Amino acid sequence: MRVPLSWLREYVDVPAEATPEDVLAALVRVGFEEEDVHRFELQGPIVVGEVLDFVEEPQSNGKTIRWCQVKVAPDGETAADGGPAVHGIVCGARNFFVGDKVPVTLPGAVLPGPFPIAARKTYGHVSDGMIASARELGLGDEHDGILRLVELGIDAPVGSDAISLLGLDDVAVDINVTPDRGYALSVRGVAREYSHATGAAFRDPGAREWGEVNLHDDTAFAVAVDDRAPIRGRVGASEFVARIVRDVDPTKPTPAWMIARLSLAGIRSLGILIDITNYVMVELGQPIHGYDLDTLRGGITVRRAVAGERLETLDGKVRELSPEDLLITDESGPIGLAGVMGGGTTEMTSSTRNVLIEAATFDTVSIARTARRHKLPSEASRRFERGVDPAIPFVAAARVAELMVTYAGGTDTRAGGALHAVIETPGVELPRPFVPALIGVPYTEHEIVRALELIGCEVRENDANWVVFPPSWRPDLTDKWTLAEEVARIEGYDRIPSVLPTPPSGRGLTAAQQGRRRVANALAAAGYVETPSFGFTTEEQNDLHGSATGEHLPSVKLANPLDGQAPFLRRSLVPGLLRVAHRNVARGLTDLALFETGAVFLPEPGVAYGTEFVPPLAVRPDAATLTALDASIPPQHRHVAVLVTGAVTPKQPGVPAAEAGLADALDAVRSIGAAAGVTIEVAQGERAALHPGRTGILSVGDVVVGHVGELLPSVAEDADLPGRVVVAELDLDLALSLAGERVVAASLSGYPAATQDVSLVVSAEVPASDVRAALVDGAGDLLESLRLVDDYRGAGVPEGSKSLTFALRFRAPDRTLTAAEATEAKLAGVAEAASRFGASLRE
Repeated sequence: MRVPLSWLREYVDVPAEATPEDVLAALVRVGFEEEDVHRFELQGPIVVGEVLDFVEEPQSNGKTIRWCQVKVAPDGETAADGGPAVHGIVCGARNFFVGDKVPVTLPGAVLPGPFPIAARKTYGHVSDGMIASARELGLGDEHDGILRLVELGIDAPVGSDAISLLGLDDVAVDINVTPDRGYALSVRGVAREYSHATGAAFRDPGAREWGEVNLHDDTAFAVAVDDRAPIRGRVGASEFVARIVRDVDPTKPTPAWMIARLSLAGIRSLGILIDITNYVMVELGQPIHGYDLDTLRGGITVRRAVAGERLETLDGKVRELSPEDLLITDESGPIGLAGVMGGGTTEMTSSTRNVLIEAATFDTVSIARTARRHKLPSEASRRFERGVDPAIPFVAAARVAELMVTYAGGTDTRAGGALHAVIETPGVELPRPFVPALIGVPYTEHEIVRALELIGCEVRENDANWVVFPPSWRPDLTDKWTLAEEVARIEGYDRIPSVLPTPPSGRGLTAAQQGRRRVANALAAAGYVETPSFGFTTEEQNDLHGSATGEHLPSVKLANPLDGQAPFLRRSLVPGLLRVAHRNVARGLTDLALFETGAVFLPEPGVAYGTEFVPPLAVRPDAATLTALDASIPPQHRHVAVLVTGAVTPKQPGVPAAEAGLADALDAVRSIGAAAGVTIEVAQGERAALHPGRTGILSVGDVVVGHVGELLPSVAEDADLPGRVVVAELDLDLALSLAGERVVAASLSGYPAATQDVSLVVSAEVPASDVRAALVDGAGDLLESLRLVDDYRGAGVPEGSKSLTFALRFRAPDRTLTAAEATEAKLAGVAEAASRFGASLRE
């Protein structure tokens, strides 16, 4: 909200010496956020000049210029730039006449841009300054020629300071207004808040009587509300004022001070009639719309749209209307989107002679939905959707009528049409000890009552409580908590002590949280980069990556997805990693090691999820409601997934690049298992998206916890990823639950190890992991580690068989092992493998 200081000073006593920064500091004290300071980016000397004479000179380029003699200082005096009283100036505009008074920018002045002014030779003359247009001064976008002061009703002495005369020396402060404080989207509201912050006297423009506030004859124009489909049980319009002003002259100029104030407030000048409605909107916070009365057909009816109706709005677009849209209509049909934007058929134009002023109170939800539905935010909708003071429409309509009489030459008929509403603000019970207990400050009862009365509340006393009646402009004050916040705001946030809470002993991260953090830290330490992604995907991706065989499994579809092309909750983390990888590869980052931990959603077949019931926001849901909400959510498992592609070791002199492969993903799996406190076994398996023969099923004991493997080339190609892509995904919550009691550290034996190798010939169909498990079981407690180091199939090995070579390391905790003891343990393992799989020692 931009507020010009000259405007603010009309309604609150801002000291003359106060800077914009001082005003912003005061407003920050009562809870606003400082945004910026806005000024007209120009500097003098800019003075009032009088055109004494000019000569029109055609040029070879087809343009005709005027060589003007302009008086810029009284007779006998020096001009503001130190030059003579009469300056010669070249001007290309032709809309001014001899004797006109115009703004003249003398050498040394700077116009917005910045555009410095200096004496310069042009068209055969030395132009000693420039006669300015409104756009060149920053007063608007129009550039129809020179700004003639007579058109603004200004007759000032030659040589006067045009900057102050046109209001160009004003400055505006810009604050951020939160959605619950819509009253501050007005000079009236900001002036009141400045008064709260500083104690300066506040003069409420809403309490002032502009002529006759209430209509003399409120039956002169028919007004009706026909809302048969109210939203949330509330009708679209609770109050509607229509006031008639006749015989206006829309060609009259908007006063310079009004244009300057509107410009600083961020609103461009569009002619006197529209400028007045915008001026009152910014002044009082009440959006105003003006109709060309002669284009209306019959009275006005406020109603919902009918399916198939259309409306051409003021921006020239024809809009398809929704049955939820609230409309302003006459006998011809829709003439405006209520509270958002008027229609083109009844707009005020340069031919308008009679005006119907509209000031209404519309339902906040209806306006907000309409503005978003049509992607049509406006200054009016911005205020209506935050809540407009329902006590102000009559005053605002009267204020517009007064300004139209004063500046557009109209006649206020003091007649029109009106729908009156009884404004009833329910009382809020406020227990006396509540505010100090909630805020943590020992406010006295006097301070609490004073703060509430200062913001406009009426406070009544009973035995144990106060009953507080908020003012009409504060619809956000609905309970004792919001009242307590107001007391804290008005009395000063600096009174609230900064106390660091002391956590109770024995609290901290849960075991599951600690486990997830260990896993993430381990992967990060191994060189993986964490890349969180949105939990939304397509049904096809869910079927491909969220199932073992690619069959269709149930997925949960969002009712209002962020992206209509990805409306389903994910069953796997892999699609998100593929999107991240594609984005990086597209930007030239081809060597990637990524991981993510996050929830996946695994609905059970035949169970319907979601609910159409949404509990009210202001009421704490009971246990039954919470149970029903929990039942509407599918089971969520926290997974961890990794993706590796490109080179894991870059190319170096004499060393080729090492391309990422399945072994790298298995290393990541081992890191996950070590951090989770489990031993993960790998067995050959199948997954829909993974390469057959290069896919492993990950298990902890007999429980499957995930999978690892290389993506099918077709799947990688669909993801726009070149080369080999390896992924692994585990159910992290399940793996952590299988860890049991975690051993922090194991004792290390100080005795030397005995190492031996063994090569076993088994059927090619037997998984190496099964043979490894048999060796471990047979070798007993002396076996410290066992690794598969070779898988050979070829000459010397029977067809249909393979030779698996394992490296074994034995160690005893209390002695040095002999070679015989190590050999005995190894052979016991071989015997177990022979018993299970018919394994034999390779000769």
